[in-house]
Amino acid sequence: MAAMLEIDAIESAYGSSQVLFGLSFAVNEGEVVTLLGRNGMGKTTTVRSIMGLLRPRAGAIRFRGHAIHGLPSYKVARAGLGLVPEGRQIFPNLSVYENLVATAANRAKAARFWNLERVFALFPVLAERRDNAGSQLSGGEQQMLAIARALMTNPGLLILDEATEGLAPLIRADIWRVLTTLKNEGQSILVIDKNVEAITALADRHVVIEKGHVVWTGSSAELRAAPDVQHRYLGV
Repeated sequence: MAAMLEIDAIESAYGSSQVLFGLSFAVNEGEVVTLLGRNGMGKTTTVRSIMGLLRPRAGAIRFRGHAIHGLPSYKVARAGLGLVPEGRQIFPNLSVYENLVATAANRAKAARFWNLERVFALFPVLAERRDNAGSQLSGGEQQMLAIARALMTNPGLLILDEATEGLAPLIRADIWRVLTTLKNEGQSILVIDKNVEAITALADRHVVIEKGHVVWTGSSAELRAAPDVQHRYLGV
C-alpha cells in the first residue's frame, strides 16, 4: 500500500516546552492506524501538528506526497484531511443541518461522495435532529455530528482525537460500528482512543508513543499478544 500520510521526524513544542521528539510514522491508503499512549504523551500535539494548528520546529509531514507542515490549517483541510477534534467543537448555535453544510465540499470530484443523504443514512438520529441546534444534542449525538461534519468534507484521511471518550457504552458501540463501516468502504483513518478491545478489532496497525517518542508499533494481533506493552504504555 502507498503511504497517504507520512510523519517524518517531527519536533513540536509550545514555547520552550518541547512535546514531540523526532516522531515518525505513516498511514497508508485504505488503512486504519491508531495513535496510542497515556494522557500527556503527545497524541493531541501530533494531531495539531498534522492539521496545521501547531507548526513543527523540525521534520516533515507529507500528505499524498506533498509537504503540508508549513501550511495553515484551512489549507491542510482543503488538501484532504478531515478532523474530529477532542471535545467535538461543533457550532452550538447552528442547527445540525447548518453544521453539516457549513464546510461541505467534494474537492476531489468523486462520483460517490459524502452528502446529506449518506451521512443521515449512517447516523439516522441526525436526520431526526436536523433542525435542532448543536447545543441541544447529547454528547453522543454531538460526537456523531462531529464525525458527519468531517465526512461532509470528503476527506482522504479521517482523523479522530479521542473517538469515544466520555460516551455511554451504547453510543461507543455505535461509533465503532460506523468506523468499521467506513473502513470497509476503504476510508483511511487515524484514530486516538483508549479502548484497546475496540481498536484492536478495528485497526490494521498501532503506533504507541511515550513522551513524544514512538516506542512501539505493530498489528492488532501483535498488540493483543503484548500485555507488557499494554501495561507499560497504555495502563491496561
